[in-house]
Amino acid sequence: MFRPEEMVKIEVITLNRYKDGLLTYLHENGAVEVRELNVKVAQRDSPNEYHRKAASYSITISRLVDFLRAHKRKGKGSIKEFIFPPERKKRKYKYEGIEKLIKDVEEFLSKVEPEVKATEAKITSLQTEIERIKSDISVLELLSSLNIDVSYLRSTDMLEIVVGTVDRNRFKPLLEEVSKATGGRVVVVSKELKDRVLAVFVFLKGDYEKANPILAKYSLERIEIPEGEGTPRELIREYEAKLKEKEKDLEDAKKDAEKLAEKYYEDVVFYKELVENERDKSSVLPMLARTNMTFALTGWLPRAEVTKILEGIKRLTSGKAYINVLEPSEEELEEIPIKLNNPGWAKPFEMLTEMYGVPRYDEIDPTPIITFTYSFFFGFMLTDFMYGLIVGLVAALLVKGHKKLNDGTYKFAYTLLISSFFTMFMGAIFGSYFGNALDLAGFHVPRVWDTFENALVVLQLALAIGLAHLFTGYTIGFVVKLKNGDKKGALFDQLSWMLIILGIVVLALASGSQSAKLTGEVIFGIGLVLFAIGEVVNNKGLAALLIISDFFGFVGSWLSYARLMALALATSGIAMVVNILVQMIWGIKFLYIGPIVGVILFIGGQLFSVAINSLGAFVHSLRLQYVEFFGTFYSGDGKPFEPFKAKREVSELEFEA
Repeated sequence: MFRPEEMVKIEVITLNRYKDGLLTYLHENGAVEVRELNVKVAQRDSPNEYHRKAASYSITISRLVDFLRAHKRKGKGSIKEFIFPPERKKRKYKYEGIEKLIKDVEEFLSKVEPEVKATEAKITSLQTEIERIKSDISVLELLSSLNIDVSYLRSTDMLEIVVGTVDRNRFKPLLEEVSKATGGRVVVVSKELKDRVLAVFVFLKGDYEKANPILAKYSLERIEIPEGEGTPRELIREYEAKLKEKEKDLEDAKKDAEKLAEKYYEDVVFYKELVENERDKSSVLPMLARTNMTFALTGWLPRAEVTKILEGIKRLTSGKAYINVLEPSEEELEEIPIKLNNPGWAKPFEMLTEMYGVPRYDEIDPTPIITFTYSFFFGFMLTDFMYGLIVGLVAALLVKGHKKLNDGTYKFAYTLLISSFFTMFMGAIFGSYFGNALDLAGFHVPRVWDTFENALVVLQLALAIGLAHLFTGYTIGFVVKLKNGDKKGALFDQLSWMLIILGIVVLALASGSQSAKLTGEVIFGIGLVLFAIGEVVNNKGLAALLIISDFFGFVGSWLSYARLMALALATSGIAMVVNILVQMIWGIKFLYIGPIVGVILFIGGQLFSVAINSLGAFVHSLRLQYVEFFGTFYSGDGKPFEPFKAKREVSELEFEA
């Protein structure tokens, strides 16, 4: 806790014949982040033909998965399934090497791929045919206004016939220019359609070359004449009959696809996961170095995993491996991957830290601190007992349903669950139960402070909390910089603000005591002097400007905590408005309209208030962590630990080292 997981560097050299097994072992354990090895006397490793086949087959199987998923019968997607998602069953596969896996995949594809692709091609062909028929029907509906046999609209050996639509304002000049160019040897049949004109132009073959550029000039949109004979209305009936036939064929083809999805979908997803993991496993090969007989790899792993990984490597290679475990050097501090290490009660809050950035190896992990401060700020801003209860109940259900998955929903719901307890606590302090609903109902609600009547007290409390939060950050920064040997930074960048904050606190609590006031002024003055010296040392000639800028930046950060009071007031205000509206409507007794509408308005309005104010509390609580608190001591510039790890959702590898 407070420190990232201790990491060590590992170097391994062993025989090439153990490569596939060793990489599989490391991939399944997911404890090592493999790094690129720079060795001049050896060459880079590279994927072999089986690895390339795995990459190729992953693309092929992905296409099969997409097709079968599209035609898989959908579940109901109920709220219950969202809250309590079913756990996917894992199917075991006995791994005997990449060659055997590729052989199994090829055998599976030889059976499944032809069936799926044949059905896919049939569906695609039918869909194309249906779209073509629909397009032809649209054309025929357009031509129906002319009531001319469609066969007369096709060109012959002697005549060139053009059918199309043109803007109404362009039609007349088009006619004049075409007639002039062809010497009047043109027949035109037209029909006005709103702002356009449908026209049929009949030319002699020899005159078409002259007329064609003019048609293009006036932007004539040509129409392809559908096949068949008879009037457009007669052909529409024929085409609609064809359309129904093709749509029935399409439905039959889709039913075939549904059967294939039911038969093969789980198998296809299973093999997809196997080959994708094999493809990902081969992605580290260019990071390795090899000779004709041996290969070498290096990487980082948590100290707690060293014994287990070393035993596995020795067992897998029958002891024929050189293994070197190294402590990180100071030069490698920026390269060490960061794996957060927190107890179970704080672990879900790592999500909030990671959203900003993980700490460097020589920094403090703020997750345990923000577990408390984020939740407390959330509760202070939402500050309603019933709102906290609603958020807590929803969050508790999601935590219970998603705990086994340990996914993002579980982590987010866990943070809301903890925050809901603080919300209920602060709601009881301020006597807020759906705002002032209980007061309006005639109940006596005990409260320490009233959000509106004691707004100044709430503001003072928010600013005091802000000073405590900032002081905590500067203190952590002071300890970290002192431990890392940055005495100048600890003195001028951290201790100066600690003294300024202490001075402000002493002055605020002086209560007319001259000695306390003098003590506060001295502490504040020393801090201010250290701050000014630090600005001169760090910024030289720009110090005069930056002293003012940075000092008022601190003041701005402090005043930013006033949002605790502002959002608490907003929550109470929205709830109060809802209650007043309900009170106004409740008095309408006709057909019980008042009580019925009032209940609906109360429930809907309060739920809206819960949602909108919870969102505000979430965003602004994060802001106070990321901007104000982290700005005092935390960089978040660490590199997250990205282990060489298999992704297993539906498959489980049986692998014997």
